[in-house]
Amino acid sequence: MESMVLELGYALDTFYFLMCTALVMWMAAGFAMLEAGLVRAKNTVEILNKNALLYGVACIVYLVVGYNVMYPANPISSVIPGIDFLLGGDNSTESVTAGGDDAPYYSSMADFIFQAVFAAATMSIVSGAVAERMKLWPFLIFSVFMVAVIYPVEGYWKWGGGFLDQLGFQDFAGSVVVHMAGAAAALAAVILVGPRKGKYGKNGEVRAIPGANLPMATLGMFILWMGWFGFNGGSELKIANVEEANAVAKIFVNTNAAAAAGMVVAALFARFLFGKTDLTMTINGALAGLVAITAEPLQPSAGLASLIGAVGGLVVVGSVLALDKLKLDDPVGAISVHGSAGIWGIFAVLLSNEDATFMGQLIGTAATFAWMFLASMAVLLVIKVIMGLRVSEEEEMEGMDVHECGMQAYPEFGPEHMSSK
Repeated sequence: MESMVLELGYALDTFYFLMCTALVMWMAAGFAMLEAGLVRAKNTVEILNKNALLYGVACIVYLVVGYNVMYPANPISSVIPGIDFLLGGDNSTESVTAGGDDAPYYSSMADFIFQAVFAAATMSIVSGAVAERMKLWPFLIFSVFMVAVIYPVEGYWKWGGGFLDQLGFQDFAGSVVVHMAGAAAALAAVILVGPRKGKYGKNGEVRAIPGANLPMATLGMFILWMGWFGFNGGSELKIANVEEANAVAKIFVNTNAAAAAGMVVAALFARFLFGKTDLTMTINGALAGLVAITAEPLQPSAGLASLIGAVGGLVVVGSVLALDKLKLDDPVGAISVHGSAGIWGIFAVLLSNEDATFMGQLIGTAATFAWMFLASMAVLLVIKVIMGLRVSEEEEMEGMDVHECGMQAYPEFGPEHMSSK
């Protein structure tokens, strides 16, 4: 009877893990829709191509090497992980039914695929920040290095048992390990590729470049919101008893509360600043709330989770404006959503998790940012020297769809079609 209970628990926890994986995988569609909606029509196909291909590349690379860097069987040290290739076998029935604290309670294959979609999500953050001017294939080459080594190394530091985990750094589902890490890499890329032509004037003025399909961007936001239940909920890793089931339910409630509060507060703040309710700020406010609560979605009350999300909404609006002042062109606000709100979220852990310390959170954040930024900058510089990062001025003016992909997203609205009417 005890053996049957253990097997049933293993099956339920594995099934839950896999369903959360499917939700997080669906976030790839959310990133694609959000980014495609926030760029100009002439760059839509390239954005969609990039999001589809980066998911494929990330999954292949993480399978071949990235997972084993992040979770090494034989780490070299608490800073330097080991390296191995491909996956081993799964857990045996005997290992599960043996029971005890060391017995596996979900499939190791389920763990791999859950971590793989996280790796792809981290890379998606970079995609939006360099939209409309970074070449497709240099971006995909960078994604190989990002998912093979750069992201897995800092992931190992926390989730693989490395020095940040030993230090007591607390990051439940990745406000820093995933989101700020992706934003740090994105910042390095944005600095190297430079702003879009016409974005900033000679006298420091900031010119808005509206997206072509805001309904699509809004759909992307809701897909990401839905996927986040798997992102945060799956990170509990277990559901097959009353305590864990209640914990998962609380994580869902807090995740939703933070997103709702972030969205509403960002909309109100934008209304106060601009006199208009800016839809892009509404969208990014929801995402900022989600990023902020990701560091600790279990311990806060629903009220505190709402407050954490609300502050995230304020942070993202201020950050978007600040980056424009610095002439750091981020078409979708990725650095602000995932970076600035991620940093707020990691320190908001101190409000509810008594195991967290200010110095632990600070060191974890600083070490992750420094590694992701500097390693990404180094790889991107090499790629820039070898094959360049940015499209030509002519290609940027005419659109990346025609030059990179040979097609248009909306051909019936293209110049050739319009001139024939």
